[in-house]
Amino acid sequence: MTDENNIGDVTLEDMGIGETDPNALHLGVPALAAAVGLLAAAILGAVTFMAPDRAGEAAGEYRAVPDWAQLPAGRTWGAVSGVFADPDGEHIWVLDRCGANSCTDSDLDPVFKFDLDGNLVANFGSGLFAWPHGFFVDREGNVWVADGPTGARAEAAAAVGKGQQVFKLSPAGDVLMTLGIAGVWGDELDRFNGPSGVLVTPDGEIYVLDGHGEGGNNRVMKFTGAGDFVRSWGTSGPGPAAGEFSDAHAIAMDSGGRIIIGDRRNIRIQIFDGDGIFLEQWTHFGPTSSIYVNGDDVMYVTDTQTGALPTWYAERRPANWVRGIRVGDARTGRVTAFIVSNAEFVTADREGNVYGAEVPGETLVKYEKVR
Repeated sequence: MTDENNIGDVTLEDMGIGETDPNALHLGVPALAAAVGLLAAAILGAVTFMAPDRAGEAAGEYRAVPDWAQLPAGRTWGAVSGVFADPDGEHIWVLDRCGANSCTDSDLDPVFKFDLDGNLVANFGSGLFAWPHGFFVDREGNVWVADGPTGARAEAAAAVGKGQQVFKLSPAGDVLMTLGIAGVWGDELDRFNGPSGVLVTPDGEIYVLDGHGEGGNNRVMKFTGAGDFVRSWGTSGPGPAAGEFSDAHAIAMDSGGRIIIGDRRNIRIQIFDGDGIFLEQWTHFGPTSSIYVNGDDVMYVTDTQTGALPTWYAERRPANWVRGIRVGDARTGRVTAFIVSNAEFVTADREGNVYGAEVPGETLVKYEKVR
C-alpha cells in the first residue's frame, strides 16, 4: 500500500480487494468500476473493503426488549434522536424530540436519564432546543446536545430564537456553555448550519460535526474545552476524495484518538487524526447514521438509510444487504455481530447490551445480549 510520500502504482490487491485477500468482497463489474475510481483516494490513506466476519455475526445474539425504559405518566416517545451510556456505567441517557419530531413549540423535557433497569432518574431540557440532533455525554457526566434544524425547520426555529447551537449541560440540566448563534446559520467560523453531532475527548477538546443534509457545511469543527475555535476540515462533495462529506451524520473517537466520521450519503466511514489528517476509510458499514465506540474499542454502527436512498444506492451495495446495527472493532473495522434494527442512534452498556433509538419508529429498543 502506498503512502502520501510514495504514491507509486496502486493496485486493487494493494487496496485489499481480490482473491489474495480472504476477507475481501468479491466485486462484480459495477462494483469493480467503482473500486477503480477509489484509487485516487487510496494515495491519501488506506481504503478498506471488508466483508463481515460471518462466524462472529453468528456468535452475537441479542434479544429485543422494546419497553425497557419507563417514561413519566402520560408521556410517549417521539422521534428518539440520541442515546448515550453514562461514564458511571450505571445509567443510559436518551434524547427525544419532545414526544413528536420537533421541540420548537413544546414545553416537554427532551433529555432523559435512566438506570439500567429502565427507571427514570432525571428529565430536563425544556425550552432549549428546536430539533435536537447529536448527543454526547463526556467523562464528567456533562450532557452535550447539538440543535441542528435545517430548511423549513430552521426557519421556524429562528423565528423563536432557537437552533444552530451546541449545548453543554450539567448532569442536572444547567446550561454550562453554548457554541454557535441561536437561530443564525452560515459557514462562518462562529456559526453552524445544521450541526448533526458532537464529540468531547477525554482531555476536553470539542469536535462538532457541522452539516446535516447535503446542503449543510459538511465539515468538522474543533474547539478547545473553553469553546475557542481551533480548526476545521472537510467540504461538501460526493467522494471518493478524502475529506469530502455528503450528509456527515456521525462522529466518534477510538482509544487511539482517531476521529471517526459517518459520511452517510457517501456510504462510508472516514477516519482522521485529531487535527484532520486523513488516515483511512471503510465502506463496509453502509450509509452510517450513528457510531458509538466504547472504552475497549468495540464499535456500534447504525444504518437506517438502506431502502430509503435513491436508486443509485442499490448499485453500491450487495443485493442482500440488510440495514441494522453492526458491531465491530474500531481499530481494524472487523464486523463481529449484526442486529436487524431500525435504530438511527445507538449506544451500549458495560455488559454489551445495545440500545437503539428510532426516529421514524419513535421508540427506544434495548437489545439484551444473550450470554
